[in-house]
Amino acid sequence: MNQIDYSVEPDVVQGSLSQRDINEAISKPLETKPTKLYYLALGISSTLLLIGAISLALTLYYGVGLWGINQPVGWAFDIVNFVFWVGIGHAGTLISAILFLFRQRWRTGIARFAEAMTIFAVMTAGLFPLIHTGRPWLDGYLFPVPNQHHLWINFTSPLIWDVFAVSTYLTVSFVFWYIGLIPDLATLRERTNSKVKKIIYSILSLGWRHSNRHWHHYEMIYLILAGFATPLVLSVHTIVSFDFAVSILPGWHTTIFPPYFVAGAVFSGFAMVQNVLIVIRKIFNLQNIITLDTLEKMNKVMLATGLMVGYAYGMEFFIAWYSGNPLESFVFLNRAFGNYAWAYWIMVSCNVIFTQLFWFKKIRRSIVPMFIIGVLVNIGMWFERFVIVVTTLSRDFLPTSWDYFVPTIYDIGILLGSFGLFFTLVILFIRTLPVVSITEVKSVLKTSQPVHH
Repeated sequence: MNQIDYSVEPDVVQGSLSQRDINEAISKPLETKPTKLYYLALGISSTLLLIGAISLALTLYYGVGLWGINQPVGWAFDIVNFVFWVGIGHAGTLISAILFLFRQRWRTGIARFAEAMTIFAVMTAGLFPLIHTGRPWLDGYLFPVPNQHHLWINFTSPLIWDVFAVSTYLTVSFVFWYIGLIPDLATLRERTNSKVKKIIYSILSLGWRHSNRHWHHYEMIYLILAGFATPLVLSVHTIVSFDFAVSILPGWHTTIFPPYFVAGAVFSGFAMVQNVLIVIRKIFNLQNIITLDTLEKMNKVMLATGLMVGYAYGMEFFIAWYSGNPLESFVFLNRAFGNYAWAYWIMVSCNVIFTQLFWFKKIRRSIVPMFIIGVLVNIGMWFERFVIVVTTLSRDFLPTSWDYFVPTIYDIGILLGSFGLFFTLVILFIRTLPVVSITEVKSVLKTSQPVHH
């Protein structure tokens, strides 16, 4: 019979770490006092969050007239930020669910944080449709619930599809993340000496005892949730793209938007996961668990999705020319050479040109270059949404209504506040719960793998 020896596979966890070492390394951030650097990071993110909260409070008091939106550009930073943050949340489900179904063992060091990042990003994204309506206290009418005014939502509107898609995605992602936490919460329950923490961990671990019966049910439900979450990766951002694609505006009314948006979402999401994990692995000395090989594989995924995004950029221009429609041609030429050409070329440079550096192995395995490219990717993906939304609306069918959108300090303040909210949640998470799955990392240790003859 053929011999199957898992010991010849590349190491997912580097170093001669035992299961006890894994427990110590991952639990250490939760059991030690925060450093000054941690408080500095929390202070910066909280300051950004405060700026956003003040800008949002003034918006609710005075109205959306404080923003830079004008007559043709009724959608601006609010929808740009919404699409951007929904995209950031896509990598979590991709890493956790799809890579789990394909039995990719390198996901173990990054899956937990990616799942948490999904929840935080979708929570941040959900704020923008609510404040975009101008009267957020009436947003309850977006849901099909009986009310005293006998109002009913318009199910033919893709904006309503967003409500159902994003809320479903958030719910499934949260359940998927929590189910994966249960064995680790039981481990923390057994390690802690604090009575308060022990009570909290006991409640949250739902009576987990590491028994064979518990593991059997856990693996079954985890597989079911992974299979259920996988189509959501494709469906959610596809439905978000319908906000634009089902319209009749040139530049939006295109069938390439669904796959284009999904590829861009995975692209930006992986870049954000890579950026934060590079910082976490350095601060908490997790280099043996979040390995350079894992980061290199993430960079390869970013290279592949970056090529897809670049292909979509080229096809947009080709279809605009091939269609023979002068309106389509004008929109895309205006994007590249019009008033917002600076935003367009920032987008192309960050998303297409700089990512080509990942063809070189030395750059894929160098921390500083990959971190810089990851930051540039997120900048470029934000500008992609800006270009799609603003350049199309600023030049509509009636030239006399054309106008140039300039963001106000309140637009920028809310944008900064969204980053403040996201990173504040991330910083609190890494000191509250295991940022890496203890049980999954243990499962890929060489000592945990059988050798069959």
